[in-house]
Amino acid sequence: MITNLENLEQDFLTEEVQKIVLEILEKSQELSSFEWYSFIFSCIDLTSLNATDSAAQGNKIALKVSEFKQNFPQLPNVAAICVYPTLLGPIKKNLQTSEVKLASVSGGFPSSQTFLDVKVLETMMAIDNGANEVDIVLNLGDFLNEDYESVKREISTLKAAIGDTHLKVILETGALKSYSKIWKASMISMEAGADFIKTSTGKFDPAATPEAAWIMCRAIKLFYEKTQIKVGFKAAGGITETNDALVYLAIVKEVLGDEWLTNDLFRIGASRLANNLLTSIMREKVSYF
Repeated sequence: MITNLENLEQDFLTEEVQKIVLEILEKSQELSSFEWYSFIFSCIDLTSLNATDSAAQGNKIALKVSEFKQNFPQLPNVAAICVYPTLLGPIKKNLQTSEVKLASVSGGFPSSQTFLDVKVLETMMAIDNGANEVDIVLNLGDFLNEDYESVKREISTLKAAIGDTHLKVILETGALKSYSKIWKASMISMEAGADFIKTSTGKFDPAATPEAAWIMCRAIKLFYEKTQIKVGFKAAGGITETNDALVYLAIVKEVLGDEWLTNDLFRIGASRLANNLLTSIMREKVSYF
């Protein structure tokens, strides 16, 4: 485990961050094109995380993703399907393409308020049921209580349990409030072994914000400079419109550069965004998913 990088930089002036982000927002419209829309679509974690989700919903998602290339041969498929662990079985059984990964939320999602042994067991069961990637929530109770060692230990324990399976750590940036806390949570998560850091669960308001994304990408950049380890960035929570997605693409492009413009290192967790992107691409109303 790499340690103490979270202390290298912690103070950000609100006005400065907002000014930088505003400049990036203005640039984001320059990315409005078929090529960039298609790229963003290829970075989507197609997400269904509702209390009413069932095996039937899993079957529907698997069918839509499996038949996507038949209906839109000019476009790449989504990067992954992200669901609760109980939907993995039906999706894996019915998914007819190997290019789309299966991601499962785990670890007591969305609150993370359960025992570590339960988190490990749930996560291992998710992998046994087909998950290639796991999305967990940083232990906010411990973090806000400044018990950073417990936060690190929990993430590193889960990462050790799943090995090469990609671990995405959700910071729930809306609950962290300050830029310095978002920075520290980003660094702690990466030091503990996160393969991705992610903005939000979508269950907490506010969810993803451009300012939080910029701080997180800055942290990823410094972490890479110090360790040569590339950590991915995932924006999630309330990202529904094409223009919203362009903003997060522009932030990654501006802060991390073209090396991060691959769905191995950049994702957007979304549901409604998929149809809205297709509508922008096809220039007519699309309600495929």
